[in-house]
Amino acid sequence: MTSLEKPVGLLVVNLGTPDAPDVPSVRRYLAQFLSDPRVVDLPRFVWLPVLYGIVLNTRPKKSAHAYDSIWNHDIGEGPLKTITRKQAEKLAAIDLDGKAPVIVDYALRYGSPSIPAQIEALMAKGCERIALLPLYPQYAASTNASVADDAFDALKRMRKQPALRIGAPYYDDPAYISALAASVTRDLAALDFEPEVIVASFHGLPQLQVDRGDPYRSHCETTWRLLREALGMSEEKLRLSFQSRFGPAKWIQPYTSDVVVELATSGVKRMAIFAPGFSADCLETIEELGVEIRDLFLEKGGEKFARLPCLNDSAESMTLIETLARREIAGWV
Repeated sequence: MTSLEKPVGLLVVNLGTPDAPDVPSVRRYLAQFLSDPRVVDLPRFVWLPVLYGIVLNTRPKKSAHAYDSIWNHDIGEGPLKTITRKQAEKLAAIDLDGKAPVIVDYALRYGSPSIPAQIEALMAKGCERIALLPLYPQYAASTNASVADDAFDALKRMRKQPALRIGAPYYDDPAYISALAASVTRDLAALDFEPEVIVASFHGLPQLQVDRGDPYRSHCETTWRLLREALGMSEEKLRLSFQSRFGPAKWIQPYTSDVVVELATSGVKRMAIFAPGFSADCLETIEELGVEIRDLFLEKGGEKFARLPCLNDSAESMTLIETLARREIAGWV
């Protein structure tokens, strides 16, 4: 067997989830997540005392309760892990082989299975070429760059390293926009009411990170524009917002909570919301959008509310992921 005939590894990568919906597990998860300098871009001597002295002593209990409310207790997994695993399993069932076979698996940036562990596992199966496919459509240093950091930190510790590729962001990819448009159209048609306004809620980012050159906001706005064009909706019909801000610093705006309050108090009675930047439903979509934001809208005078699911492992999602996967392993198989 020549080197070009050896199996190619393909890792589908997403953010992560605690190992269990209890306080110790959530504390470990938050410690790993929030100690990443790509996530909290502050001097370590300023941030780490706050993290270990305050945040990890107060936030895990509340977060554990929220995780417990969405947990897949029958299989012992958070929904993001379940969906990412299913995406990898469905991708593995697709014939991606060429001259070299393709071995598909998944990894989580925080929690398990980790990126370093999965790279080692693929190498143990003979993969000397590995492609990572981060399922983050819009580039941010706190997501895409953090995946690269983790992967290359793993390679630093290896005597024998694999060749490594990391998938590009796909915020303006026609396959992504098409998948979103088809999914939103189908889910809106299934509702028992017609929303007056639909909100596309992206995860937020500290404004300072954008000011330093992170292209994330621009990528989100491009996705929003292309999706409006694909759906034939105006800016007033399909609104843009940013959710999940943390701490006192200014984050990119408009905030999802502010947009929803504005809609309800201005007389909008029926709305739908979805999260185009999330490839899998998780705490931020199921609990934050589906419960907290819903309750806020109804409290302020709204009457009908719907949270549309993420692409998850739907047919549209798998067509998109297959397209991205074939692009990233092109030339290797």
